[in-house]
Amino acid sequence: MTATAPEDVLALDPATQDLLFREARTANAFTDEPVSDAQVRAIHELVKWGPTAMNTQPLRLLAVRSPEARERLVPLMNEGNRAKTATAPLVLVVTADSGFHEHLPTVFPHKPDAREQMAANPGRAAMARFNASIQLGYLIVGIRAAGLAAGPMSGFDAEGIKKEFLPDGGQDVVAVVNIGRPGPDAWLPRNPRLDYDQVVTTI
Repeated sequence: MTATAPEDVLALDPATQDLLFREARTANAFTDEPVSDAQVRAIHELVKWGPTAMNTQPLRLLAVRSPEARERLVPLMNEGNRAKTATAPLVLVVTADSGFHEHLPTVFPHKPDAREQMAANPGRAAMARFNASIQLGYLIVGIRAAGLAAGPMSGFDAEGIKKEFLPDGGQDVVAVVNIGRPGPDAWLPRNPRLDYDQVVTTI
């Protein structure tokens, strides 16, 4: 019997698998081709369908476009992330909204008391961050689906970003993501991945 290749089991065609995963890379440099609002909207319209607990959808995105806003953000990045953040066509500040419960009557309508119960839940902020982190994964794949590359980063002054850009509170900074067409020097050498038997245990 001929063994089935892993890629042949999947519903996606091999080219799409490559686009989203095998050939996709974290970009560290970009061309100067702009990323349009229409592209960002299309990415959101795709990835918003990814599941979250109670359909909470706590992900919020701050698109840093203007030179003035970029100048305010760059000093709040770790030193190794400043140059690429300064030159990326678009930068998204990804946050988790702990006020997500206010939308529950709309997004989780079959439980009428969900907003009130979640308002009193001391774990609401942690729930927001966990589910926004899941949505960050969807976002990265959605950026790749648009033919763009993402450079997600965790090296930044989160409290500084909150003070500078989100002074009203209620949002926790999860990541900063540079977006654009990858430049010729975008890639670092690709690191190995763990094998299936190192990851999966069957009981």
